[in-house]
Amino acid sequence: MPTILVADDDENIRELVCLFLKNDGFETVEAVDGKQALAVYAAKPVDLVVLDIMMPIMDGWTLCKELRRANPDLPLLMLTARGETWEKVKGFELGTDDYLTKPFDPLELTARIRALLKRYRIGTTQTIQFGNIILDRQTYKVRVGTESLTLPLKEFELLYKLAGTPGQVYTRDQLIDQIWGIDYAGDDRTIDVHIKRLRERFANTSDFRIETVRGLGYRLEAHE
Repeated sequence: MPTILVADDDENIRELVCLFLKNDGFETVEAVDGKQALAVYAAKPVDLVVLDIMMPIMDGWTLCKELRRANPDLPLLMLTARGETWEKVKGFELGTDDYLTKPFDPLELTARIRALLKRYRIGTTQTIQFGNIILDRQTYKVRVGTESLTLPLKEFELLYKLAGTPGQVYTRDQLIDQIWGIDYAGDDRTIDVHIKRLRERFANTSDFRIETVRGLGYRLEAHE
């Protein structure tokens, strides 16, 4: 049974979120601020964190950064009253996987959490499959039906990154840092060039599409 850490200084929000998560079969642990959330995370295995931005002592921005530093693969969902685009961009740049604005529908929250947990399980494997397409990280091969396709290394890594967490938005800076490395000194528009090439290579498939999220970045939508 997955354990969800809920970090929010609003007691009513914590109680509501935990109630619906428990009713949906999850275990929950709580924290009233970012500092306490880190202590809880260090003391107990956690599968996903729901965190608010505006918290005392340590805010959600800092908590997100610290959790991502401790575990790059831990699913994070920001639950906040704020909804401006720049704040969403900042959240994604710091490493959050999804973003839900208050007031929220508890059923949508639990659905998003289940989707994130599913993406996390996919992302930790060496093979990703959607429809007739299989990406093999060990051989860096792409199999489309019965055909095998070899992509340039960076194109493969970019596709694998997007496909590992379908539906998640990645900014250009995130993709540059995670695929080209933080010391990369080139133009971040290289991401656009590689995305264009991937779209052209897989133009005839209906198994997935790479979407541009205006003002944010890119995400891959897979079709089962």
